[in-house]
Amino acid sequence: MPIDPTEFRSVLGRFASGITVIATRDASGANHGMTVSAFSSLSLVPPLVIVCIGHAATISGAIATATHFGVSVLGAHQQAVAQRFAESDTDRFEGIATSLGIGNVPLIDGAIGWLACKVQARHEGGDHTIVVGEVLDAGTREGEPLLHYRGIYRRFNQ
Repeated sequence: MPIDPTEFRSVLGRFASGITVIATRDASGANHGMTVSAFSSLSLVPPLVIVCIGHAATISGAIATATHFGVSVLGAHQQAVAQRFAESDTDRFEGIATSLGIGNVPLIDGAIGWLACKVQARHEGGDHTIVVGEVLDAGTREGEPLLHYRGIYRRFNQ
């Protein structure tokens, strides 16, 4: 390898990012979601975003066949939600209030921002799939964002 994986992870950990929950619903109506910090805007015209999903992620199979997905941008008050959706051995949606967006995508209630997206493309990138979504609907609410820096959830004034 050109760079030590531990050093690479250490450098990337110094890039502060917001926290999102990416969610979709499969053909049987079951919700699938996970905490994701590898999320970004791609284009304003047309409105496009990207999300990177690891091949080993529990949502990987559902997102591989999904036509739509939702993005909930978590607020500082939602650290417990971020932790819940980062766990792999639990029903992530149990006890979590959600609403359905366009395409029947689950969106986390109380999020400071949300997007309902239609899948436009999927690209392989190493051990992840890069999913491009066209934003069909969006909304915001006031609140401080939940941040992730050096492996820890943070707030602006920490």
